[in-house]
Amino acid sequence: MIGNKTVVYTSGTFDMLHVNHLKMIEYARALGDILIVGVNTDELVASYKSQPIIPFEERIALMKAIKGPDIVIPQRSLDHTDKVKKLNFDVFVVGDDWVGKYDYLKEQGVDVVYFPYGAGISSSKLKKRIYDNYQKLQNKVDNHFPIDVNVKES
Repeated sequence: MIGNKTVVYTSGTFDMLHVNHLKMIEYARALGDILIVGVNTDELVASYKSQPIIPFEERIALMKAIKGPDIVIPQRSLDHTDKVKKLNFDVFVVGDDWVGKYDYLKEQGVDVVYFPYGAGISSSKLKKRIYDNYQKLQNKVDNHFPIDVNVKES
């Protein structure tokens, strides 16, 4: 708490910003008075999954532009022990694909909420959809002549 205000912290990569990101931000916003959003740096993301499509500078600018966050900061580590002390947050919100990973924050007096993404969109699904559509287009281009047509090469 900061002056009787509940501080909520949430973080993520926020690559290819989509509706589930917005739902989580909205949910986190509703849990307190001050919402701090950490955006994972490209270096941090590369340490545990594939490089983001959208560069860090653009992802952090998008987070700053949407309504909801009061403060947007770079996140350089998945360990939030020091952040609890520095930012004095009371609640931590993260997607339910991380269930159990941040339970250690409870020992520091932080309420940990694993936001249920449920079915729907994710950055990984978006990337796959784009890749699959590209492959279909590529196959169409590669096979635009009927099989029984002979094309003379020069």
